[in-house]
Amino acid sequence: MSEFYEGMAEILEVDAGQIGPDFELGDAWDSLAIVSTIALVDEVYDKAISAEALENCKTVGDVEKAAQAV
Repeated sequence: MSEFYEGMAEILEVDAGQIGPDFELGDAWDSLAIVSTIALVDEVYDKAISAEALENCKTVGDVEKAAQAV
């Protein structure tokens, strides 16, 4: 499993085996999760992403696409 997916599992507080591109962010996708994801994207992809780019994401795949598009 990639470092990105492992990080997202930790942020969303779920088992890493549950995380994949179609995983719904749901109620766990709050301001703290967004800030943590900004740090994760910086660490994994060495890119700076804004909270605005993440706030409308619905799945982990959406987050990954947004991070790679920066």
